[in-house]
Amino acid sequence: MTPGISDHYTILTAILAPALLMAATGSLLLSANNRLARVVDRLRILLRKWNENARNQPSLESQILRHRKRSNFLLRACLFLYCALGCFIVTSLALAVDAFSGNRLSLLPTGFGLAGMLFLFGAAFYLGREVWASVKSFEAEIEEEMR
Repeated sequence: MTPGISDHYTILTAILAPALLMAATGSLLLSANNRLARVVDRLRILLRKWNENARNQPSLESQILRHRKRSNFLLRACLFLYCALGCFIVTSLALAVDAFSGNRLSLLPTGFGLAGMLFLFGAAFYLGREVWASVKSFEAEIEEEMR
């Protein structure tokens, strides 16, 4: 059964609803990628120092380890955000397919929407862990400088 003209507006409205989640996910991705770039830049500086003259300096090694941990958290968060974005895109497509199939596939868009939200939750978890690790790393650097 092909939808009528008024149904097309309903379908388009439903397809655009996940766009808000896509925009929010994109914003989080931008922020997470910027944080990752800053951590990688700092890690490169630390590795350069370590290679030049400070191979046996425990404080530098601990900073490198802390920044590697942070980069891993951010990498996981970005992976979860990309998965969420993909799920929200598929949700929009699934809404259209469901509408054109006479609402026979109503669980499809719902399932992908829920999966996207779960990926967002996972990303928030890793972003939170990275912020926590960032604060702890900064506190450790302050302690090392004050000795």
